[in-house]
Amino acid sequence: MALALLVPGGRGQLGHDLVAVAPSEGLVHAPSSAELDITDAQAVSDAVASFACAARDDSLRPVVVNAAAYTAVDAAESDEDRAFLVNAKGPELLAAACREHDVPLLHVSTDYVFPGDGTRPYEPDDETGPRSAYGRTKLAGEQRVLACWERSWVVRTAWVYGAGGPNFVKTMARLANERDQLSVVDDQIGSPTWALDLAGGLVELAALVAARRGPARRVLHATGGGETTWCGFAKAVFAELGLDPERVKPCGTADFPRPAPRPAYSVLSGRAWQEAGLTPLRPWREALSTAFATGAVP
Repeated sequence: MALALLVPGGRGQLGHDLVAVAPSEGLVHAPSSAELDITDAQAVSDAVASFACAARDDSLRPVVVNAAAYTAVDAAESDEDRAFLVNAKGPELLAAACREHDVPLLHVSTDYVFPGDGTRPYEPDDETGPRSAYGRTKLAGEQRVLACWERSWVVRTAWVYGAGGPNFVKTMARLANERDQLSVVDDQIGSPTWALDLAGGLVELAALVAARRGPARRVLHATGGGETTWCGFAKAVFAELGLDPERVKPCGTADFPRPAPRPAYSVLSGRAWQEAGLTPLRPWREALSTAFATGAVP
């Protein structure tokens, strides 16, 4: 039986690529945040009800993949109430509506739920400890979703870039045309993740949980394989653009103070993802080359 996907936040970076990789024999409804405000309880209830009914009428298996989020990390420091509504209360409303209609929910979360002081890749069960308003609201969203509906899965990811929306790769490509030299922080470590690869992984997981063959573990990590620094990531972008990577110079986090603290180490372990029988996302450097070769970025 084919999948039907409801993707709140469907016009964002991840939503854009979920639409691109969704199976053609199924159904995808990907409303923008303006079209479906997940903080509006009635709108969420109506949307999930009509989606579930339409999917089952067409003999499809419905799954909700929540790609809607408040992602302005620095703005959240002074706007935590709004960030909480979108990142915590909204997902809880989705989970409640999914519970009412027996629809699995995949909720996308972030590396920012961890303190960022680790020395090895974080496992899903490692102790959390967000240090920013954004991280606190995303952690609250995870907790509320999992407490509300047993057929919910949280998928944490990090350093996402893709064809839709603003992202680090697009910023580096733009600055490469504006400046002879760039300084990029070299003391924050993570795993760049191509949104198209992440979307493919989420669709694979959606197919499993829709068939009630999903992993028992309800928190998973999915990022590009390997790790680098923001400076290393920037150098790789320059190389893909055919430019001299040495135009990118390393600097420290202290050289660019921001309202929200950034994790110094945010590598997420993909062990649980693989143990669940899911396909690992490709290594980050290979993915970046493919993204440029196919014209998906910048």
